[in-house]
Amino acid sequence: MKISYDWLRDYLEIDDTIEHVCKLLTDIGLEVEATEVFETVKGGLRGVVVGEVLSCRKHPNAEKLNITSVDVGNESVLEIVCGAANVEAGQKVPVALVGTVLYGDNGEEFEIKRRKIRGLDSNGMICAEDEIGISSEKSHGIMVLDKDLPVGMPASEVFNVKSDYIIEIGLTPNRADAMSHFGVARDIKAAYERLNKNFIWNSNKAIDNFSISSKDKDCISVKVEDEVLAPRYAGLSISNLKIMPSPKWLQDRLISIGVSPVNNVVDITNYISHDLGQPLHAFDLDQIRGGIVVRRASKGEKITTLDEIERELHTDDLVICDSEKPMCIAGVLGGKLSGVSNNTDKIFLESAYFNPVSIRKTSKRHSINTQSSFKFERGIDPNLCLYALKKAALLICEIAGGEISSDIFDNYPNPIKASVIDFSIDRAQRIIGKEMSSSEIKSILKSLEIEIISENKNSLNIQVPAYRVDVEREIDVIEDVLRIYGYDNIEPSEKVSIPIISNDKKNCPEKITGIIADYISYNGFNEIMTNSLTKESYTTASNSLKENEYVKILNPLSSDLSLMRQTMLFGGLEVISFNINRKETDLKLFEFGNVYRQVGEDYIEKKQLSLFVTGKRGSDNWIKKYQDVDLFYSKGILENILNKLGIKDTEYVPVKNDLFSEGLGIELDGKTIASMGWVSSNILKRANVKQGVIFIDFYWDEILESLREDNIKHEDMAKYPKVRRDLSLLLDEGVSYQQILKASTRAELKILKEVDLFDVYQGENLPKGKKSYSISFVLQDQDKTLTDKRIEKTMNKIQSALELQFGATLR
Repeated sequence: MKISYDWLRDYLEIDDTIEHVCKLLTDIGLEVEATEVFETVKGGLRGVVVGEVLSCRKHPNAEKLNITSVDVGNESVLEIVCGAANVEAGQKVPVALVGTVLYGDNGEEFEIKRRKIRGLDSNGMICAEDEIGISSEKSHGIMVLDKDLPVGMPASEVFNVKSDYIIEIGLTPNRADAMSHFGVARDIKAAYERLNKNFIWNSNKAIDNFSISSKDKDCISVKVEDEVLAPRYAGLSISNLKIMPSPKWLQDRLISIGVSPVNNVVDITNYISHDLGQPLHAFDLDQIRGGIVVRRASKGEKITTLDEIERELHTDDLVICDSEKPMCIAGVLGGKLSGVSNNTDKIFLESAYFNPVSIRKTSKRHSINTQSSFKFERGIDPNLCLYALKKAALLICEIAGGEISSDIFDNYPNPIKASVIDFSIDRAQRIIGKEMSSSEIKSILKSLEIEIISENKNSLNIQVPAYRVDVEREIDVIEDVLRIYGYDNIEPSEKVSIPIISNDKKNCPEKITGIIADYISYNGFNEIMTNSLTKESYTTASNSLKENEYVKILNPLSSDLSLMRQTMLFGGLEVISFNINRKETDLKLFEFGNVYRQVGEDYIEKKQLSLFVTGKRGSDNWIKKYQDVDLFYSKGILENILNKLGIKDTEYVPVKNDLFSEGLGIELDGKTIASMGWVSSNILKRANVKQGVIFIDFYWDEILESLREDNIKHEDMAKYPKVRRDLSLLLDEGVSYQQILKASTRAELKILKEVDLFDVYQGENLPKGKKSYSISFVLQDQDKTLTDKRIEKTMNKIQSALELQFGATLR
């Protein structure tokens, strides 16, 4: 938000540096992000002076050029080559001296230099209006000034060039009271009172001369049908207007804060909005048929707004209508047909307080962001409506030559009550961390226009003004007291208490998450962060994603952001698609994030870790060519992460999920803790990904739950050698390696250390429905060297178990 320093001083007359004011604003919570100098003529006409043309003769080497002698004061006479046809001796003219920087109408700067023109020196430039920036229209000759102006007078004084500081404030959403110059000045005033600094506060006296010329001349009926969405609605008529450009002071004020002037009436409504924070709207009175009605839109009703877009209205939109049509989307944007035009000679001027929630929903629903919606949806001062209306009406009468031709209509049946709060001085001192005196706290409350209704020992009953929509609780008032008192004035305590946080894994899931994130990164993965909101079109992508379990956003910004995600798959695929389209095809990505479901009346939020692998396993180089990723490679990544977490004894089960074309589920004690597989072609097509992607999904909450008990055991390194034995087994096709592993481990718990499948064969020379597994078994005793007899006994026990459970036979 941009604030003019000169404009601020209309309310608060201070003698202070801009640097101190900016520091003070930041200290009281209105953080200054930048400052810049604004000049009514860019460059301030520095280096441009009044000169007198003493002589003028033709250039000997150019028919259309003249050589002039110009007196610029200080006994300096310059020879300047000039191409203007209207230059004559005896004229007073603006002269840009050598070294002056001028700005054209396009804003580009150029420096005046001493240079030769057709063989003769030129020591400056006699300027036209557009060349010095005081006119945007193309000039056809030099500017001739009043002959009574003294030679050498700075042009900035001739044209009354003014400069101002523009302060850009990073306004937080809760500070609706500071959305205007008046609101910011009010906050500075409170800080100055706290610091006992001198200032003059010019309270609102701008409406002392308000009067109504004729109450009945242009009286129009107004009916407010929805007083919930329009708690206050006021307006009046002004006639005999003349629409024209605004005076220069008004245009300069608006331009300084980045608002483009339109015409005098529209400019005044914009001026009041930035001056007081009260948006106004002017309707062409001749375009209103039968009176004004404030109501909700009817189903299918349409309006063409000022941006010339036809919009279909929602039944929850509040509109300002006449008897035939909607004229304005209340608090958001006006209609094209009822707006002020060059032919307008009378208006109805509206000043209202609209329901903030309603305005925000309408603004988001139609994707319209205006200064009015920005203010209304945050909450304006309902008690300022009439003052702003009267101030604007007086300005319009003064500038546009109009007269107030109706009485004021003001519908405010249920005045918005100010918040009443019990405030404990003791509690405030404890939270602030300093023993502030009771009188000092009460003084700050008074400076913030917070009224003390009653007082009992160290307890106050206070009333907060209605414009402070963010102050609803005692803690909000304490925060206000502290920001005006100054955070820098709170000395650090001599005693600092630091809570001790356990580093046990069961108490520190963030630590585990950080360790795993680092581990994945070290293995060549890049972390991504995707939006928790997802497209509605993804609801039909998979039968495993139940449409009735999606958490829906009540007021989505767009259809692409209307649901909370049930899986992180689609966000990751969008990242992959983006990168593949930019020739990045070998990707390894991961993300920690939350997924959301609604089951009945309950909302469920769970954390997950998702990995995405596509393309080659690494970047080829002169030493090594990498293979494409596959399930075995991805399964190794998954198992390494589980090993890092200390999770063992997992089981692999077939995955029943149409997100995958093929894949596996990983179970621990009967609970699924992860799944992985190739993403189905249907899903890839929806995400516009044209190469295979492996998706690994860890159910992080379940994993953390399994780590609550520390089951890590330590044992000495084995002193005795390992022994390996191999078995080639003939098995039914339906027997999995996971089943073999589980049965072998159960058959020998003590000395069987490793089981590994090193060869699989299916094909010729095998009975139908059979396959061959070649499996290695590693045996080791911690206490002694294994004997052949014990090794043979162990292998026979394992073989017997496999024969009994699976009908396995040796090949």
